[in-house]
Amino acid sequence: MDTFAFIILPYIAVITFVVGIIYRFKHWTRTPQPGKMTLSPWPQGGLVGNLIKEALFFPSLFKGNKPLWIFSWLFHAALVLIIMGHLRVFTSLIDTVLVGWGVNVKAMSSNFGGAAGIVIFATVLLLTLRRLTLKRVREITNFADLFALILLIAIIATGNSMRFGGEHFDLAVSREYFANLFTFSFTSLVVPASSIFKLHFFLVQLLVMYIPFSKILHFGGIFFTQSLIQKT
Repeated sequence: MDTFAFIILPYIAVITFVVGIIYRFKHWTRTPQPGKMTLSPWPQGGLVGNLIKEALFFPSLFKGNKPLWIFSWLFHAALVLIIMGHLRVFTSLIDTVLVGWGVNVKAMSSNFGGAAGIVIFATVLLLTLRRLTLKRVREITNFADLFALILLIAIIATGNSMRFGGEHFDLAVSREYFANLFTFSFTSLVVPASSIFKLHFFLVQLLVMYIPFSKILHFGGIFFTQSLIQKT
């Protein structure tokens, strides 16, 4: 079971993600544009500037629903911090650079990583509660939406368990494991023994395969929709 879930499945997940993303992007580029629309006032700052602003600060959501904007922005900001922090799991190069700059890596990881884990868990729970309790949102919610939220909650919960729980997480072992995965060094590949790590990583692989076929792909679709709106 370990051989499939943690040696074979990672490659399947990556291939599924890449092929799925390419398919979805090709589909979007080939989708016929609707009739020309007149938008007023015309957005200032140019197409590229407005795309970047929309991707980073969600101004459209801010204008439409400020409470939802707060939860969504905090969720995505925490997600970015977590992704950046996870780079340490794959390589020690980041630690080397930060130590060279005089940074206490362990303290920074503990403070920022811990805070990001709490914030993202709280916001995803609030967003899930909103989807289940607001009638107008619940009516447009389907199983795929709930599955994505449940998967996210499980991933965040297991990730926080590794940070705040009692089971030891060996960073050096995980780095060696991923280094062997990246270099296809199967003879020296040893799966970390931590059960919580295995569960967390397995759930992450499911999410990676699911992203191209879910609404989570809005992080790529936003550039297509905003580009369309501002060109028409």
